[in-house]
Amino acid sequence: MRAGRAATGARSAAVVVVAGCLITIAAFGARAAMGLFLEPMTVFHGWSRADFAFALAVQNLLWGVFQPVAGTLADRVGPARVLAAGLAVYAAGMAAMAVAPSPAWLVLSAGLVVGLGQALTGLAVVLAAFARFVPAADRGWAFGMATAAGSLGQFLVVPVGQAFIAGFGWFDALWLLGACLLVVLPLAWFLRAAPGEAAATVTNPLPVRRVLACAVHHRSYLLLTAGFFVCGFHVAFIAVHLPAHLSDLGFRPAVGAWALAVIGLFNVVGAYAAGVLSGRYSKTALLCWIYLARAGVLAGFLLLPPSPAGVYVFAALIGLLWLSTVPPTSGLVTVMFGVRHMAMLFGIVFFGHQLGAFAGVWLGGALFEAHGSYEPVWWLGVGLALVAAVLHRPIRERPAPDFAVDGPPPSRDRAYSTFN
Repeated sequence: MRAGRAATGARSAAVVVVAGCLITIAAFGARAAMGLFLEPMTVFHGWSRADFAFALAVQNLLWGVFQPVAGTLADRVGPARVLAAGLAVYAAGMAAMAVAPSPAWLVLSAGLVVGLGQALTGLAVVLAAFARFVPAADRGWAFGMATAAGSLGQFLVVPVGQAFIAGFGWFDALWLLGACLLVVLPLAWFLRAAPGEAAATVTNPLPVRRVLACAVHHRSYLLLTAGFFVCGFHVAFIAVHLPAHLSDLGFRPAVGAWALAVIGLFNVVGAYAAGVLSGRYSKTALLCWIYLARAGVLAGFLLLPPSPAGVYVFAALIGLLWLSTVPPTSGLVTVMFGVRHMAMLFGIVFFGHQLGAFAGVWLGGALFEAHGSYEPVWWLGVGLALVAAVLHRPIRERPAPDFAVDGPPPSRDRAYSTFN
């Protein structure tokens, strides 16, 4: 009898992971394709790159602002309803973006509405569902699968978005990408909880106010949030400005689109590997090495002469590190605070990520307009990667005071083996 229940639970968890990953593929794929619209939209309307960059910077910022709210809603009403609403809002925002007559309208549509949709369909909501349905021993793997799905979406959807633009024009391409979001909306139904099911995984009865008070006074949590700022800076700057940067270097638009696709493809491997490794070894040490590797890859891209082969090698290497920070970062949140408020607390960490995304996208456009080159922002990214490695070093991989987590705390030998 017990074996039968265990098998049923395993099947339920597998369905949740598959449905959540498919939603993530669509949501992150549409987001990754945003940079493809920079040149055609600005040329058509006569806007500056700074205008477009500011709208997407607002999008990233509001995604971060709304993410803790989306996480809190997911904790209270369940991830399924939040994801379904988010996909509908996301699609509406892309349709409104297509008809934007001015930069101010672009900020409202691509910035406010799409940013809200991205928050409601963000990883904090999907990971919260996985944390509740997947056994503690398999959460690192499940978190890696979700992150890899986002990258797979980038690999699959970005070339499709470029094909839409080439075949139908940028206006229709935005509508078609929005329609893809609506296609996966019914899958949110599979992430609903049966009565009492989510409560069975809850181990932390503390009220939200006390949880937040503990979090904002927990040094490791604050360092984690500050370090995730750098990840957001890198990812958003590259996703939005890499196609235009490569165009400035004389490459065809297809090279930029395929570079983003290669990033997504290789991050499928990187994110999955990070998920597996974060379940076996120190999450803190893993994050330090990831940021050090990013600094080296970015510096190499700037110092080596540009070539198509060099672009794709860079894309592959940065792809391995692209969202590989998410499994160990989200895993550290569950180690510190458990699963009950995971969506809200990871949402706050993700807000730090989106502050970095705002800075990366906005500075990319602003400094380009001021200097005619993206190079200062690339070198800033190198410096920030080194800062992030330093910030993660003191993080302690153990429960915060007054919190109980699922399963035993991580082994001291593993948690402090490399950097502590």
